[in-house]
Amino acid sequence: MTRYSHSKLSTFEQCRYKYKLQYVDGVKVSGRSTVEAFLGSKVHEVFEKLYKDLKFQKKNSLKDLLKFYNTVWDKEWTDDIVINKDYSADNYRKMGEKFITDYYNHYSPFDQMTVLGIETQDLLHLSSDVHYSVRIDRLCCKGDTYYICDYKTNNHMKDQEEADSDRQLAMYSLFVKDRFKDAKKIVLLWHMLAFDKEVVSSRSS
Repeated sequence: MTRYSHSKLSTFEQCRYKYKLQYVDGVKVSGRSTVEAFLGSKVHEVFEKLYKDLKFQKKNSLKDLLKFYNTVWDKEWTDDIVINKDYSADNYRKMGEKFITDYYNHYSPFDQMTVLGIETQDLLHLSSDVHYSVRIDRLCCKGDTYYICDYKTNNHMKDQEEADSDRQLAMYSLFVKDRFKDAKKIVLLWHMLAFDKEVVSSRSS
């Protein structure tokens, strides 16, 4: 079975030789994690906890979520994590606190849509032996409109042209269309956490 993903395709477009080494020859690429990647993963963990607990009718307070965030940050932080800019680890940690606070205040009580999946791990079947990995941060619906939600912690504001040409969520929309036959409309939605803004896009058939 051949399995593709957004990261695999991006690697191929970036450097075909790198793709061969990593995905064909199976060469392990050693590399230190960056603080940006670490920050993003910790913020994603907070939102995963938020929405999973809501499924069990437990609404975390903002204080609860910030405590959870700082606990996992302190537990998992290592001095091997690379900081390339002239800021400290604590500067990045505080950025994450602001992202979580802004999001919480913006969307609480988090009942705008029905949550169908959190950090999903599924496959889009392109043919009998070719599949595409689908990893959606949060999949929601409101009636027959489905929302593919993606959290972004970077300091680059995605503009409309970039959103309309984005492949990752567009591929995920094919999965949603195939899985949920009642979907009349599929909205691609990026939460740009550094700006407390949403960017939305859609795709024609």
